[in-house]
Amino acid sequence: MICRSPKNANRTKTAASHLFDDSHGSQIAEFAVALPLIIVFVIGIYDFSQAFGMKQRLGNAARDGARIGASQPTADLSQTEPVTVDAIARVVGTSLQGAGINDCGLATGNWTVTRVNLIWTYLANSGCASALTLIIDRGFITTAAIGPPYASTMTIDNTRVTLSYPYQWRFGNVVTLITPTSNFARGTTQIQAIATMQNLN
Repeated sequence: MICRSPKNANRTKTAASHLFDDSHGSQIAEFAVALPLIIVFVIGIYDFSQAFGMKQRLGNAARDGARIGASQPTADLSQTEPVTVDAIARVVGTSLQGAGINDCGLATGNWTVTRVNLIWTYLANSGCASALTLIIDRGFITTAAIGPPYASTMTIDNTRVTLSYPYQWRFGNVVTLITPTSNFARGTTQIQAIATMQNLN
């Protein structure tokens, strides 16, 4: 028979109460509950900032195309696929590559082209989730008001470049950690950039 002194019994009781009162277990449980929410917030911030940065880089590529298009001659615009318009598409593709964006085959001429009047639509889908769309309008007309003493309007002939790029969202893959049935931001979204510049020729 083992006899324990009241002093030792109190020590054992105190140690046991500390064990059951320890908050480490509840902290781990709280972290396990909060972790999916933290992951969704971090990925969401990253994903939306990437989309915003993509929009800026697409705008730069569209401006590069409009700048080149405005200086191109117009003698070959009667052709189905003019060399001067193809050059604009290649410049946009090269600009995308320079910005670290997959050009979907635009720079190398891996595209299909349709034409309506002075508007050419390029679809490129090499290595992209869905097709990149580039619309080049060599006859985009704008007007500008002319002040006194003329008080009339002037017609301006422009080149307008519209670039629609398929952006693959990552946020939709992690939001299911919180709501498994959610389909928010799944797949791709077309991010669009438009640039217009007055024709010089």
